[in-house]
Amino acid sequence: MLDLLIRGATVVDGSGAEPFSADVGIQDGRITEVGRISSATRETLRADGAWLTPGFVDIHTHYDGQATWDQTFSPSIHHGVTTLLMGNCGVGFAPLRPGSEDRLIKLMEGVEDIPGVALKEGVRFSWESFSQYMDALDAMPHSLDFLTMVPHDPLRMLVMGERAEAREAATDVDVAAMRSHLRAALQAGAAGFSTGRSDNHRTAEGHDTPASIASAAELNGLGAAFAGLAHGVVQVVSDFDLMQGPQSFDAEFTLVEQLAQASGRPLSMTWLQRDPGGEQYVQIQNRVEAAVARGLPLYLQTAARGIGVINGLDASFHPFMGFPGYKEVAALPLAERARALREPARKARILAEKSERLAGDGTAIPPLVDLLLSRIELIAGRMFPLDARLDYEPDVMQSFLVRAKQRGTTALEAMYDYLTEGDGAQLIYFPIFNYNQGSLDTVHQMLTHPRALFGLGDAGAHVGTVCDASFSTFMLTHWVQGRAKDRLPLAQAVEMMSSRNARYLGLHDRGLIQAGLRADINLIDPSRLSVGMPQLVRDLPAGGKRFLQKAQGYIGTWVAGQCVAREGEATDARPGRLVRMGQT
Repeated sequence: MLDLLIRGATVVDGSGAEPFSADVGIQDGRITEVGRISSATRETLRADGAWLTPGFVDIHTHYDGQATWDQTFSPSIHHGVTTLLMGNCGVGFAPLRPGSEDRLIKLMEGVEDIPGVALKEGVRFSWESFSQYMDALDAMPHSLDFLTMVPHDPLRMLVMGERAEAREAATDVDVAAMRSHLRAALQAGAAGFSTGRSDNHRTAEGHDTPASIASAAELNGLGAAFAGLAHGVVQVVSDFDLMQGPQSFDAEFTLVEQLAQASGRPLSMTWLQRDPGGEQYVQIQNRVEAAVARGLPLYLQTAARGIGVINGLDASFHPFMGFPGYKEVAALPLAERARALREPARKARILAEKSERLAGDGTAIPPLVDLLLSRIELIAGRMFPLDARLDYEPDVMQSFLVRAKQRGTTALEAMYDYLTEGDGAQLIYFPIFNYNQGSLDTVHQMLTHPRALFGLGDAGAHVGTVCDASFSTFMLTHWVQGRAKDRLPLAQAVEMMSSRNARYLGLHDRGLIQAGLRADINLIDPSRLSVGMPQLVRDLPAGGKRFLQKAQGYIGTWVAGQCVAREGEATDARPGRLVRMGQT
């Protein structure tokens, strides 16, 4: 007898094939039948044309801390994700050098914008080795399946101690020790290795991340830890020395190629259109295509929309945070703050001021923020009110630059008036990257590239500035249903979010609606599907705040045949487990 029969669904099976109408039977956590089914069943759901898709596989999250206190992986559970990968960008909480707990918290707080007080209260360090960390995670019930990579920074800190944070070069002995720890973690089931080389990544104290200057010898030595293993991936985030010129770009990209060669495993890198440096993504594409032609397994992690920040008086960033007059009232409750900021004298004084420098030692804010603030009147053409329309591809005519010209004022004043309205809860959408032409045309080129992997949602991170865990729902509402031009076929979008990412990770038991595979599935009502407004909530440990963005239209999400979310709310089911790669 079947446990569940979903009847009359529009099956989007994850293979890229055209959707078709069928019944799907589930028993003991597996899909048993796809077609016209007459078997007896304990439960029947009439799909009436709803989309039935594989559960989505998110390869770029930062739940490394949250996984120790949150069983549901919110907000990913609200957006159809059933399997996720954490440990990206070289940061995480294991392996652990005893006594370095606060250093790892400051690293994650700075790089990934997760409140340090929440991490300090929420993360209960009970491990040293990476395998002990995996055991601790696996001992806790979870809604979703998850994998974790070994991040470079804590690995370096484990072996090198203070020398790692001083960014000293690793010796041969250091590299051998790091390789040994990485190898042990991979043999225990770790999903791979990640490293971060971005100038925009800083600790909470404003310092560069420990592994950001790792040499080719260090990276290649770590890549050798994969020798003889049939599993594991490598993830890299790099600016590719954007501001240093073509020779530096080539040298940095060659280093990444060498890491792929040394590991022999699939390697994915962050791919976006930067500003400045808007054509760098083409250089990256050209180098990847040439490397793939030579046999290197390189992939491009690609976002579904602009990469940027949500600005608001209670968010992590807004244009006035560095102004002396704003700092005088910054500690007031939001509504009181907005009221104080509307006082004519205070407004006039603040608008006559200049922002103080925000980046530098003692703060995690990257220098890019000061650069942007110095160009605020220019970049206001890429800053938009974020209202109930939730338009993530707004036209420049909606921007604060145009609003200011229409009112005969400055863009800064237009933003000031908007942010201080009412209770001060208004939000500004600012796509910094992937929006240089004022549209998502470049993102469309990226999403349709054959080496593209759907990623970069950073679920669990940047909690005070974005909620890009909603990327998967946005893929369906915008790229499949909503965009006026260059839409993506439903089958293609679902394939990217399910089987393609599963294959990249080496997961062969999921990602498709197919008899014998895991029953990780979504049932979606396309007529109701929508992304909700981001809401600032204080549900992190120690009252930490984050943006939470839910969705409508997910009738249900099942992991191993158990319904973990129904109509947008998590259930009590906890079938999720740590997926240990390479384990029989």
